[in-house]
Amino acid sequence: MELFIATVVYFVIAIIIVLAGLFIFENMTRKYKDMEEVKNGNIAVALSVVGKIVGICIILSFAIYNSGRFTDTIIWGLVGVVLQMIAYWLFDLFTRNFSVEEELKKNNIAVGVMSVGVSIGLAFVIGASIT
Repeated sequence: MELFIATVVYFVIAIIIVLAGLFIFENMTRKYKDMEEVKNGNIAVALSVVGKIVGICIILSFAIYNSGRFTDTIIWGLVGVVLQMIAYWLFDLFTRNFSVEEELKKNNIAVGVMSVGVSIGLAFVIGASIT
C-alpha cells in the first residue's frame, strides 16, 4: 500500500509542477499566449509546449528515481523548471538571425521542432545531473 500511496503522491507532485511550469512559460512569452495559439491550431507552438511538458517530466522522472523524499523531488522539479526556462531563453538568444517567439507565433514548424529538441535534450542533461 505504501508504494501505491507514493505513486499517487509523485503523480500529484508532477501534475502541480508541470502546471506551474506551463503557467510560468505562458507568462514568459510576450507575443502570444501558448494555449490560445494551440486552440487556434498553431502546430509550432503546440510542439514547443509539448517539449516543455516532456522536458519537465523527464527531469521529474530523474528526480523521483534519484531522491528518497518527496521534498527532494519537489526541489529538483522546480530547479528543472527554472533550468528549462533558462534553456528556452538561451535558445532564443543564440538564434540571432530570428526571434524564436516570433517564428513560433508565425507557426514556423521547423522552429517548433527545434524547440522540442532543445527542451527534451537539455532535460536529459539536467536530469542526469541529479544525484
